[in-house]
Amino acid sequence: MQLNVKSEEVRFMWLMVFFDLPVRTKPQRGRASRFRQFLKKDGYIMLQLSVYVRVCRGQDAVDKHIGRVRAVLPQEGSVRTLQVTDKQYGRMELMLGAAPKTEQAGAAQMVLL
Repeated sequence: MQLNVKSEEVRFMWLMVFFDLPVRTKPQRGRASRFRQFLKKDGYIMLQLSVYVRVCRGQDAVDKHIGRVRAVLPQEGSVRTLQVTDKQYGRMELMLGAAPKTEQAGAAQMVLL
């Protein structure tokens, strides 16, 4: 008897975290810094100052990482997440104005093997 098993295609998703955290006082700056450090340790890369992104393997991984972000929410400010497919992320366009000479445009998309 032959089983007809259809292998599910793994869909890579990009999870983006956008945040606006207050930094007027020293304790607020500390909380914002700890939130950024959490994102870095959890595999996110900084796209812009308050925008971090990471690749996830499938919806279950996206849900897991959203839960991890929710668990470390700072007491003030706002945090948003957005998930996009790998194809949508690849269509992102980087536009630079008069950037300092030290700033370079990075790779448009991370290549996963």
